[in-house]
Amino acid sequence: MTDAPQQPRAYLVGGGIASLAAAAFLIRDGGFLGHNIHILEELPVAGGSMDGRGGSAGYVSRGGRMLEDEAYTCLWNLLESIPTLTDESVSVREEIRAFSAEWPTDAKARLIGKGAEILDASDYGLDTRDRMELTRLLVLPESVIGARRIDEFFSPHFFETNFWAMWRTTFAFQNWHSAIELKRYFLRFMQEFPRMHTLSGVRRTRLNQYDSIIRPLQAWLMELGVRFEHGVRVTDADITTDADGTRRVRRLHLDRAGQPDVYDLATTDHAFLTLGSMTADAAYGDDDTAPELIRDKRDGGWRLWETLAAKADDFGRPAVFHGNVDEAKWESFTLTLRSPLLLQRIEELSGNLPGTGALMTFKHSGWLMSIVVPHAPHFEGQPEDVYTVWGYGLFVDRDGDFVHKPMAQCTGREILTELLGHLGMPDIEEQVAATTTVIPVMLPYITSQFAPRTPHDRPPVIPRGAANFAFLGQFTEIPEDVVFTVEYSVRGAMHAVYGLLGLDHEIPGIHHALADPKTAFGVLKSALA
Repeated sequence: MTDAPQQPRAYLVGGGIASLAAAAFLIRDGGFLGHNIHILEELPVAGGSMDGRGGSAGYVSRGGRMLEDEAYTCLWNLLESIPTLTDESVSVREEIRAFSAEWPTDAKARLIGKGAEILDASDYGLDTRDRMELTRLLVLPESVIGARRIDEFFSPHFFETNFWAMWRTTFAFQNWHSAIELKRYFLRFMQEFPRMHTLSGVRRTRLNQYDSIIRPLQAWLMELGVRFEHGVRVTDADITTDADGTRRVRRLHLDRAGQPDVYDLATTDHAFLTLGSMTADAAYGDDDTAPELIRDKRDGGWRLWETLAAKADDFGRPAVFHGNVDEAKWESFTLTLRSPLLLQRIEELSGNLPGTGALMTFKHSGWLMSIVVPHAPHFEGQPEDVYTVWGYGLFVDRDGDFVHKPMAQCTGREILTELLGHLGMPDIEEQVAATTTVIPVMLPYITSQFAPRTPHDRPPVIPRGAANFAFLGQFTEIPEDVVFTVEYSVRGAMHAVYGLLGLDHEIPGIHHALADPKTAFGVLKSALA
C-alpha cells in the first residue's frame, strides 16, 4: 500500500472580497476541496472594505461602491455562481439585475448649488482647452505620464466644471491624485460620460453590498467547507529562491489571538497574500464625538506588505501609498433615521424616490459633501420605520459652511447640521436630530491606491518566478484596469488562481468603451455639448 498523494491546500491572507473570490475560483474552476482552503483574517468578520453593520447605536457603512454592467465582467462572472440567501435558485447576479431594473437610477439632483438650488448637471461646462487637455491625457502612454498628478495636466477652469465635480465625487478623485489612474478611469468608464449627470449606468444591490454580496458568498464557501480563521494576523512569509529563479512560500508566520503560530506549506500548497488596505485604521465617531485620525498603522493592513517588500525589489513600494495620510484620507457618515421627515423633504427637493437618485453633491460646499439615499431596507433586519442615508466629504480639513470648522473635527450632530444647511432645511433640524443617529468614520488610507506612482510601485499579481504564491487586492498591478473597484479585486483573484494553477480558462476581457462606435459617438456628443 502507498500513501495517497497530498491534496493541495490554499492559504488566503485577508478576508476581503479578493480572498473570497479567489476561494470561489479555487473551488469552482480549480477543483479544490473547500476544507483545504483557509482564509486567515485579523478582524472578527469577513468582507474587508465591503462592510455594513447595524445595532442599537445605528447603522453604518464605511464606503459605497458603484457597480455597472459593462466594466464589471469578472464580478458578474463570480456572482453568477453564487446563490442568494433567500432563494437558492436565484444567483446574486440575477438579483442585482432584477433589483436595478425595478429601481433604475435617474438622478434629478446630481449637483446642488448654494441655497439648495438644483444645478443643470447636463451642462458639463467643458471648454475647448478642457477638451484638448482631456485628449492629451488620453493619448499619452503611461510611461510618459509617470508619477505626475492630475493637476499637472489641466488648467484651473477644468477643476471648476460640472463635469469634474461629478466625475471626482463619483470616483473620489483629488486634484493631487495619479494622472495615470485618472486616465485609466476615463478609458474604463467612458460609457458613463454621457450619463454622468443622471448616473443611469449605476447598478445597485438589493441591500448594502455586505449583506447582498459578501454574506451570500461567505455562506456558499462555508457550506463547501472553507475554513474561516478569525483573529489571525499573518506577519511574514518565508520565501525561498531556487537556482533557476523559482520562488516559493515555504512558511507563513501568524499571530493567532496574540500567540505566535505557523503554517508550513507543502510543495502542492499555495498562498494568496492580500497587500495593503484602504480601510486600515478606520475610526468611528458618534453623535457627540468626532472620529480619531489614526496615523501610526495600528492594525496589520500594511505591515505584511512592508515586511514582504523588504525581501525583494519587485514586491512593490508600500510607502508610496501609505506615506501621506493627509492626501489619502476622507470621511464618510451614515444617518439612521427613525422618522421619514428628512427623506420626505429630500424627495420633494430632488424629485427622486429613495433608491433612484444616486449621488447628490453639494458642489460649493467647503467639505465637498455628497449623499446617497438608498432604497429601504438597506440592511438585513432593518425595521420598516427606520431609514438610512450615506454620505462623505472629500475635503475634511476645510471649514464647513454652516458649522464653521473642519469636518475632521465634527461630531455626528455637527455633520447633520452641515447637511441640513446645504439642503436648505435648517427649519427641521431639531425634529430630525431628535430621531436621527449619525455615525461618522475617518478613513486615513481610503484613496491611497490613487497616489501618484511609477509602474514598479505595485507588484504584479504573480511575481517573477513565483511557483506557489500570488498577491491580491487593490495594490497589485493589473494593466489597464482601475483600482478602487470591486472588479479590480475580483479580476486580480481570477488572474492569481488561473495563473498559479495553470488553468485554461478565459478571463473576461477589460471593457474598452471607445471600441464601440455607438459609445464613442455618445462620448463625443457629450464632450462637445
